[in-house]
Amino acid sequence: MTPTSETPGTRLQPPRTARAFTPAAGRFAPTSLYDPVAALIRERLWRGLLAMHVAPRPAEVIVDVGCGTGSQALLLQRIEPAARVVGIDPDPRILTVARRKARVAGASVDWLQGMGDDLVDVLGAGSADTAVSSLVLHQCPLPMKRAILAGLHTVLRPGGRLVLADYGLQRTRLMRTAFRVVQLADGRADTQPNADGILPSLIAEAGFDQVREAEVVSTVTGSISVYVARRAGG
Repeated sequence: MTPTSETPGTRLQPPRTARAFTPAAGRFAPTSLYDPVAALIRERLWRGLLAMHVAPRPAEVIVDVGCGTGSQALLLQRIEPAARVVGIDPDPRILTVARRKARVAGASVDWLQGMGDDLVDVLGAGSADTAVSSLVLHQCPLPMKRAILAGLHTVLRPGGRLVLADYGLQRTRLMRTAFRVVQLADGRADTQPNADGILPSLIAEAGFDQVREAEVVSTVTGSISVYVARRAGG
């Protein structure tokens, strides 16, 4: 079962959980700063690379998990208006921003509220052709990283594609030093596994095949990697 909406671009599912999550802009910054801050970390470059690896196709269902203010979802919908793009995020305030941006752009995206480990309940198993996520997993405790990746695997159809953009292995002293800004905002305990390069093994552990780090983009807050993988079958 795929999510449906009587009025595309306006649906907001009622909150499914009261569990805590790290806001998109970090623990100390207001939501309104997220887009200006993202613009400083070469957002156009790595979002464009993520979209290139997604290569949206007509009629396919693309799910953006932890969609934040909707920048990636709106880019994918702009590239392929005939694709169905669904953005999911636990923060109702940031979804308000996403819906506003979609209205201004005249874009049709379904916005759903939910936690990353509730994906199967919110979206349904085998409901998506492609799943994307950007700058989410580095904010999550290790068990949540695993739960989100397991959920992504389940909501994808056999042969479905996964494309992630997130802070990955910080290979140089410069990037490790720059990444301390992220660790200050999001907490060292959750972010350090990313900096140590754990994501490819976690993606494979969740059941994905053909896992690879396709791109690495250096930024003022550390390097952001784009990872691609597939669900077996199809």
